[in-house]
Amino acid sequence: MTLPKYLKNLDSFIAAVLGFIAIYYVYTSYSGIGISPDSIMYASTAHNIYEHGSLLTFNGGPLVFFPVFYPFFLSVILFITRVDTVTAAPVINGLLFAAVIFFSGYIISKFKSHSYLYKWLILIAIVISPALLEIYTYLWSETLFTLEVMVFVWAYWHYMQKHSMLSLLLLGILVAVSCITRYAGVTLIMTGGLLMLLDKELPLLKKIKHILIFGFISISLLIANLVKNRLSSGLSTGTREPSITPLSKNLYYFGKVMCDWMGLPPTFYPYAVGIACFILLFLVGLLVWKGIKNRINTGETIIIMFATVYGIFIPVLATFSRFEPLNSRLLSPMFICLLIGATSWVPDVIKHYNFKKQLIYAIPFVVLMLSFLYSTGATDYQRWYDENDYGVPGYTDDDWNTSEFIKFLKTHKHIYKPGVPIYSDADEAVYFFTGETAILLPHRYFKNDVDKLFAVKHYYLIWFGALNNTELIGLKDLQARENLKLLYHLKDGDIYEYNADGK
Repeated sequence: MTLPKYLKNLDSFIAAVLGFIAIYYVYTSYSGIGISPDSIMYASTAHNIYEHGSLLTFNGGPLVFFPVFYPFFLSVILFITRVDTVTAAPVINGLLFAAVIFFSGYIISKFKSHSYLYKWLILIAIVISPALLEIYTYLWSETLFTLEVMVFVWAYWHYMQKHSMLSLLLLGILVAVSCITRYAGVTLIMTGGLLMLLDKELPLLKKIKHILIFGFISISLLIANLVKNRLSSGLSTGTREPSITPLSKNLYYFGKVMCDWMGLPPTFYPYAVGIACFILLFLVGLLVWKGIKNRINTGETIIIMFATVYGIFIPVLATFSRFEPLNSRLLSPMFICLLIGATSWVPDVIKHYNFKKQLIYAIPFVVLMLSFLYSTGATDYQRWYDENDYGVPGYTDDDWNTSEFIKFLKTHKHIYKPGVPIYSDADEAVYFFTGETAILLPHRYFKNDVDKLFAVKHYYLIWFGALNNTELIGLKDLQARENLKLLYHLKDGDIYEYNADGK
């Protein structure tokens, strides 16, 4: 039966509405959006763009560690709505998640082997995905970048229909914006370039021309962003330390995330490296199979290519550049493409059989998908049950909102002598709760910054007892070298003063 055109994506629309409800009414209704240190960077920069037209963070420094587009995106919404970014974030993220779900369903509907049952199972898996529900309940740039990935899939599919110059230019602009949303947007450049290189419908000269044009446009905004960073701070992407984790360890972290995404218990963690290698090799194998079958120019191939490129790029990058251990947040932009890419071959294979055999062969896949959905649903319920009592973990949960120390900081903003610097192990928390500016204690690995701190003759220290960032110079390090005077002691924090003159 052929459905009317306006009903073909009704299922995607319904799933999108359910996604919005999950974010806005289920997970952020108690205490609002989840706020992490990165979130405060984004929100404060968005506020400064709106108020002053400057790309400065809450601490007065230029935004260099993160690219500029996500704060700019938030500032545009702030300008239109006049609603504080943190307050508006549940609606913003709910709409972004809804858009991601709708685009995913729309893309699946364009597959050569279209199955409504397959589409519905995938849409449900996306709506209740713990990986996606996590990022869309926080003020993080992955929320926008994941949407850009799905729009890229649609835009490349549109480009490969006629290989027109207009569609190529639009594709390049989209990827350029993605690169200044997250630096990992370079994976979209790689994905697009590889797909064009393998495209047998493009004549050689036209292929070279399109790859060069696509590459030039795609990298343009990122280069401009890096130049701006270099001019404003002397660093292209902020202070980056060499990695201390080898590739094997990063593959282990990658595999652990895959276990969690598949609903496997921690007993599978010892096999995480093998699971990671199997998944990546499986994706590569699917691409080879598509090439052999001369089916590079399909929506499924675009999705598989991105999942492969991103899945390889992130562990390799973590092997050379140091950042937090690979986790679900960092890998979340590939979740939908991995889910679809790893399963899209099933309808493609089954369609070649008669109805009876299709039914027989489809049953194992449906059972596996239902088991997967049950596992992820149980994870979602447990998270909701926990967070319904205290909110999304972060600076908006009850541990912070009911903190005696936070209440003290809010009501005692004028206890510091003018002109005396204030240090803290959580400068973003000081800003978020009080609007005041503090200086983050230096990382112990940066000796010059540590020496500068110990050269300061008079300062205050706001110390949050609940935090334990071992990479920063800690309270014991300071007390071992300097005579800190305790001014105020509360249950979950202290305020100290250091004065070399003893006054």
